[in-house]
Amino acid sequence: MARVTIDELKAMKGRGEKIAMLTAYDYPTARILDEAGVPIILVGDSLGMVVLGYDSTLPVTMEDMIHHTRAVVRGTQRTHVVFDMPFMSYQSGIEDALRNAGRALKEAGAQSVKLEGGAHMAETVRRLVEVGIPVMGHIGLTPQSMNQLSGFRVQGKTPAAAVRVLDDARALEQAGAYAIVLETIPAPLAGTITSKVSVPTIGIGAGPHCDGQVQVIHDFLGLYGDFVPKHCRQYAHLAEEISQAVRQYLDDVREGAFPTAKESFAMDESVLAELVQDSEEAVRDESRSLA
Repeated sequence: MARVTIDELKAMKGRGEKIAMLTAYDYPTARILDEAGVPIILVGDSLGMVVLGYDSTLPVTMEDMIHHTRAVVRGTQRTHVVFDMPFMSYQSGIEDALRNAGRALKEAGAQSVKLEGGAHMAETVRRLVEVGIPVMGHIGLTPQSMNQLSGFRVQGKTPAAAVRVLDDARALEQAGAYAIVLETIPAPLAGTITSKVSVPTIGIGAGPHCDGQVQVIHDFLGLYGDFVPKHCRQYAHLAEEISQAVRQYLDDVREGAFPTAKESFAMDESVLAELVQDSEEAVRDESRSLA
């Protein structure tokens, strides 16, 4: 079964067909999303926060990303898998970007990479594309720059800031990015950018006018009940369901209600009888030898 290509994704924009993207970080989740027909899976560096328990994406390494991307690739057949380049795997220079993006495709098996940054990253994007590595851009709120941006704040709210975000999108398009993630920017600005670039825009906290949307699977499924991002719609509340299931399991084990015969394996009684007889004879033999 052929995977979704970057040309197919671009064609979806041309047809006005919305693109749904979700994150995944492991084999079973990837398999479910692939079978459901999700065209793009992002193995996001968000795994640092939702899987590994860090308080930001910054500690995530190339080895972390390769490990999780391999699992996602094994769980998919048709979905296009995007490898999220972690902090400092590409910012230090084009040669580092080439080497690490190459690992993303060669070692992890991804079909493209995503990196953060606009005009200042355009030359890096151009070079990656030139050597055959498809690149998805990411502008607006860029979590790897959270310290520079003073936290997670809406970007592009002032006229000057909005112009910068638009210029970033144009620079990435011209550099050869096949798609651009727009994160946490005003919906009207995202709509303007979407209408002015020829490549698909994928929004997260950027309103309904983008060509597609992406959500972190843990937010989407309600796996963390203590915090729900404003841009997220929870389609399930699995944290509550899992907690309830665990409590029921605890009760069943304590009360002896699990396992039952249904969850147990039978044994031929004659075999068991022979085992008991052999065991008793072994005990008698041992007693005689000690005497």
